[in-house]
Amino acid sequence: MERYLKSRLQDYIDRKIILIMGPRQVGKTTLAKSLSDSLAYYNYDTKEDVRVFTRGEWDKNKPLVIFDELHKKKNWKLWLKGIFDASGVKHQHIVVTGSARLDIAKKMGDSLAGRFFSYRLHPFDLKELKGTQSLASNYKRLLQFSGFPEPLFEATERFYGLWKKTHSDLILRQDLLSLEVIRDLDSLELLIELLSMQVGSTVSYKSLAEDLQKDEKTVKAWLRHLENLYVVFRVDPSTMNLSRGVKKAGKYYFFDLARVRGKTPEHTESARLENLVALSLKKEVDFQSDTEGKSYDLKFIKLRDQKEVDFVIFKDKTPVRLIEVKLGDADVSGSLRAIGKYFAGAEKLQLVRSLAREYTSADGIQVRRALDYLEELRL
Repeated sequence: MERYLKSRLQDYIDRKIILIMGPRQVGKTTLAKSLSDSLAYYNYDTKEDVRVFTRGEWDKNKPLVIFDELHKKKNWKLWLKGIFDASGVKHQHIVVTGSARLDIAKKMGDSLAGRFFSYRLHPFDLKELKGTQSLASNYKRLLQFSGFPEPLFEATERFYGLWKKTHSDLILRQDLLSLEVIRDLDSLELLIELLSMQVGSTVSYKSLAEDLQKDEKTVKAWLRHLENLYVVFRVDPSTMNLSRGVKKAGKYYFFDLARVRGKTPEHTESARLENLVALSLKKEVDFQSDTEGKSYDLKFIKLRDQKEVDFVIFKDKTPVRLIEVKLGDADVSGSLRAIGKYFAGAEKLQLVRSLAREYTSADGIQVRRALDYLEELRL
């Protein structure tokens, strides 16, 4: 199945080094290999490939070369810069794939400035799965097995359970330990569990610190690591000045939305639905940024009186869309109506999982079927 980024990667592969970033096992290597029928592939984790990176001995006659896990090589950016400056990419296209550490390294300097384009690959969502099965079936699969390719298409609880365990081990016991010495992995795993039960709620660092018996500074550092390794992503509150003030605590959502749990089956579906909306919006925001150069951002608003709107999309720092997510409430949210008054020029939407009839309220708020909307999502 062709991934949504493929055609965009091909647009500039003959002019720039292509960096593909994203979570572990999201399909980065498979996507890179789909770009050519003739390629050379090298993984820095593979002993047999070490000489490629130490001596520069790779097959230079293939039209495409893929360097996987290259960020583990010391001074990898200077090494890549030397290759690009020596021969460019017209004779041999260069694709580099890696986890979030590649993103971290990319931000640390300008060695590759002007020589690369970077793209973030996300898990499958309803839009990318359109036409593979019915909309209801795709929704059920995503909530049960996540949007990661292997468990999604295997679609069994047993496989997902085994996959989740090995996926977590790779991140916590390989990727994380290579970033920083963190000895208390049990507490870090507990942090992930705690976050999985708080999706949709603003996070209290103090409360997490108390539960983990750690200081707030440590908890914040661990959360940054989980973000950097694409375990979770943070949605920040809008800092726009509203008359009643905005709370500053952020929300965390999972790339593997099947991890999300609630106290009841209904609460679990509600939290996973909100996580799915968050993932879909972030995927679209990142796509517009990476492929079109457009400036989009995803935030939320929560006032001190507890009124809240789940998501606000900004374009060029201007709010253009407010989105509230509901499992089955067809009545317009009072919070969306109250906060929406501050954003006269923005589109206002309430997405409902189970909705008999779509409509637009007298004050211009659209109440839409959530799954239909996500399947056709456009910014």
